[in-house]
Formats: sequence, C-alpha cells, structure tokens
Amino acid sequence: MHRYRSHTCGALRESNIGETIRLSGWVHRVRDHGGVLFIDLRDHYGLTQCVVDPDSPAFSLAEKLRSEFVVKMDGKVRRRPEGTDNDDLPTGKVEVYVSEIEVLGPAGDLPLPVFGDQEYPEDIRLKYRFLDLRREKLHQNIMTRVEIIKSMRRRMEGQGFFEFNTPILTASSPEGARDFLVPSRIHPGKFYALPQAPQQYKQLLMMSGFDRYFQIAPCFRDEDPRADRLPGEFYQLDVEMSFVTQEDVFAAMEPVITGVFEEFAKGKPVSKNWRRIPFAEALRKYGSDKPDLRNPIEMQDVSEHFRGSGFKVFARMLEDPKNQVWAIPAPGGGSRAFCDRMNSWAQGEGQPGLGYIMWREGGEGAGPLANNIGPERTAAIRAQIGTKEGDAAFFVAGDPDKFWKFSGLARNKVGEELNLTDKERFELAWIVDFPMYEYNEDDKKVDFSHNPFSMPQGGLEALKGQDPLTIKAFQYDITCNGYEIASGGIRNHVPEAMVKAFEIAGYGEQEVVDRFGGMYRAFQYGAPPHGGMAAGVDRIVMLLCGTTNLREISLFPMNQQAMDLLMGAPSEATTKQLRELHVRVNLPQK
Repeated sequence: MHRYRSHTCGALRESNIGETIRLSGWVHRVRDHGGVLFIDLRDHYGLTQCVVDPDSPAFSLAEKLRSEFVVKMDGKVRRRPEGTDNDDLPTGKVEVYVSEIEVLGPAGDLPLPVFGDQEYPEDIRLKYRFLDLRREKLHQNIMTRVEIIKSMRRRMEGQGFFEFNTPILTASSPEGARDFLVPSRIHPGKFYALPQAPQQYKQLLMMSGFDRYFQIAPCFRDEDPRADRLPGEFYQLDVEMSFVTQEDVFAAMEPVITGVFEEFAKGKPVSKNWRRIPFAEALRKYGSDKPDLRNPIEMQDVSEHFRGSGFKVFARMLEDPKNQVWAIPAPGGGSRAFCDRMNSWAQGEGQPGLGYIMWREGGEGAGPLANNIGPERTAAIRAQIGTKEGDAAFFVAGDPDKFWKFSGLARNKVGEELNLTDKERFELAWIVDFPMYEYNEDDKKVDFSHNPFSMPQGGLEALKGQDPLTIKAFQYDITCNGYEIASGGIRNHVPEAMVKAFEIAGYGEQEVVDRFGGMYRAFQYGAPPHGGMAAGVDRIVMLLCGTTNLREISLFPMNQQAMDLLMGAPSEATTKQLRELHVRVNLPQK
C-alpha cells in the first residue's frame, strides 16, 4: 500500500465496502457521540467520515486530534448505519472504521476557523491565506477559476487562435495608469516597466504575421485601490487578430464568452443575442457605459415638458441649451414612502434631492412637481415614458455630462429597491462607438478617452478635418450585469494616422517615435489591418462564482492598501540592493 494513501477523501463508494484502505488529509472536525469519535477527514478531493470507537487501537491518539491536524488513517470501509446517509457528500453512504492513525503534521490554535464560511476580519484572512484557502467555498471558487481558464483556452484554440507569451519586463507606456517600474542594475539610471497590458507586443505579433493570438496575460498597474480591480495585478484573456473588421472580432469572441458563461452559469439564463448599444445611448438610457441590462428601466429626455413650465427650477435650467431633464421611471414605486426614501438617498449622495411624480388611481399625477407643471404636462410625461397607475418617475436636471453618472446610480437604486432587477440571469452586451477623445479638465487639453492605439472612424480624414471631440473610434466593450468585462478595438495601423492621432492628444512625432519606436517602425514595413480585445478573467470568474469581491476568487490577493500581508510586501530594500541598482530612496517628510 502507498505510504500515505490508497484513495483520496472523495473517492470511496459503496463498491469499496469491505476493503482495507488508507487515507491522508486534514481533520475537518471531530464529533464525540457517546464515546464514539466521528472524524471528518478532508483533502482537495472531498471528505470522508471516519469512525473510531474505544475498542480501536487508535482511540487514544484519536482523542488528541484537533481541527486541521494532518493525519494518515488506516481502516476498513463499511456501510453507514441505516438513516445516517449524507446525500450532500459523494462519500455519504460509507464510512471508514479506523484501526490505525499517524499524525503527519500537528496544528496549533487556529487564528481563523476553517470549518464553515462565516465572516472573519479581512486582515486576518489575508495574513493566514493558506488557512483561508482551505475553506470549502473559497477552495471551490479557485477550482472554478481553473476550470474557467481551461474553458477559455479550449474555446480560443477551437476558434483557430494560438497562445503566445509576451515579455514581463518591458518599456513604460501610456496605457492610462501608472507603471510599476523595475530599476536596471546593468543600465544605471534606467528602468524597465511591468506591462499594463501586452498591447504593443500583441500588435507586433500581427506585424510578424502570426494572425491569431491569445494569452491569459498578467497585467500590472500601479493604481489606487478600486472595488472592481485587484490592487497591483490582474489577469486578462488577451486577443488580437489580423485582416479583420469590428464585425469579425465580434463574431469570433461572442461564442467564446457566451460559451464560458453557459458552461459555468449553474442553470442561470445567458443572453445569446447580444445587444449592441452605442456609448452615447448607453449614457442616455442607463446612465452608465457598463449598464446592468437585467434592470428594465430606461431613462428618457423629458425636457420639453418642463420648458417654460411652472416648475421654475427646471424651467430656468432649460434656458441653457446644453441642459436637459431626464426621467427615471419607477414601475410600482408610486408611494409617498418610497419617493421620500429615494429623495433622502439622493441627498445622501450629495444631491439637493430627487424630484418625483406619482400616478394615482385614474392616472392623475401627484406630488410637488405635478402640482407645479399642471395636469396636461403631467399626462404628456406619462404618455411619453409609459407609466401606469401606481407608478412613479424621478427627475434629474442639469448638464447631462455632469449628471449622467448620478442618474445611472438612481436607476440602479430604483431597480434594486423595487425588485425589478432580475438577479438570476447574465445579460451580455457590446458597447460600441466610443469617443476617440475627451477634454481633460485638469490639464485643459484634449486627451485619449479609451485606447490610444484605436482606429478613428473615418480614418486619417476624420483626424485632419473633424472636431476631435466628435470623432468616434472603432472601440468596444463587453458588459455583463453592470460590469465591464472586456475592452477592445480595431487598431490604427497607418503610420501617418497614428502620428496625427497622438499629435491631437499633445504628443509630437518624435515623442511617438521615442515611446512607441518598435510599433512605429513595424508599421513602416507592411502592417495588416488588425484588432482585438482583452477580457478580464478576474471579473468573469467573480460573476460566475456569484460574489462581488475579487478577493474571493484570487489565490493570494493584496489588501485595499496594496499590501501583501502574507508575504510582507512591499518591503524595504537593503542598502546593498539599492547600491547595486544605483538607487537612492527619497522618502516624503512626515
């Protein structure tokens, strides 16, 4: 018999009854039933109930076992007594009568429990992550992640893609976030950067004639902590294709992403016919460029009904042609209590309030706004937005460029509070026609709004003759249930157009050559039209595991202060290390 095990803790079945076997694993818990000890033994594969009674030679040692001891047990498989089967376990019809126990690794007092999934302080969980990962739900999440990545690889290969690995030490690049810099020992005063994404390398692969690339790529960004991104590093399904239009990318990737969701959705419906929503429409209807389409509410511009009305606050705002009034329908929300609650919520979000109209029996509008604008205008609003008796609508007014995010939050809040958002499905969509540029208020200049390497719609002619802030790009996102899970674009592969695009954003030609020399040179020697995307592995796994915390699907994450409490990173470098790197530390004054 093998030194440690003849079977795993998830392997035994009724067909093994009568066999003498050996198991090794962790003591999950010990139960004393009238002097008979029941020990649940756990390993990566499952859990087996082991029984030790006072007649067993192993009994005296079994009495000393505690949770998380690693032990080896020899014994005989037998049928569980009638009425004691556990249908939740694959091994639930059998148990092992133990004759011998060997302690392979004793365990001290645990800083956090492994049995059960109760909440525990995050700093303790991350410091003792090796214990945290033994917990059933988290352990299963990690294995689901493994299977999802395997599914992605299989599906990408099935679509004719090839997996290539791109460098980790590279040059700094303006991808929209800060780089992690790595000082060079053999080139004093110079630095490598960890890649924010393999963007330039995957485009260079297309220049090299490889046609269809993918990679499960690690990406590194020195960003402030965000709720929807792990600090420091994350993984993406990175994709690039040659000789393609935007439609070709959509046709290749929709089946991959849909297939992954269907495989791991645990029976929840997954949208098959993805909607395509222009960026401007997404902001206007949903107040978000990553709308949760499980929520049926669509906002509408109802400015005309308030223009010149008795509600002077809105009427005066609308004298400025850039201002608008948007309505957020609230089906079933036509109670004073709910409307007042939404108004209080808006004030908690830093807003002066949230105007509303309720529709009573007979279709009559009620509330301060209805009283001010009169029954005709109230009826016209109702006819436009399709509200019924017992419904309400909330109103946001001002410059849409400044209020669209709040209106989106209000839409989400109404959907949640009125149980309109269907939590039991996955709704995938493409967001398309992103603006190429945006105005940077801080720097008072035109800047790239999304990806600097994208092809503008209209090409070089648009760059030369169009107001930059009106140029749309061949850029697109995939959204799911209120999260952006992928982003991509058709690339700007024309050297003159690339220089012009960067020139509009304030980069001179020499700076483009200096910063993107490899790609710029490659474009001079036969560049194929190409495009691709990158899907966030972590967010996809998070959605499919049914959690809203990325730490629940990652092996060894940092905390929200970007610190690795398990390994003690970041840590100070020694004087010798700094000297070898020709680096001095200039700490901020306290």
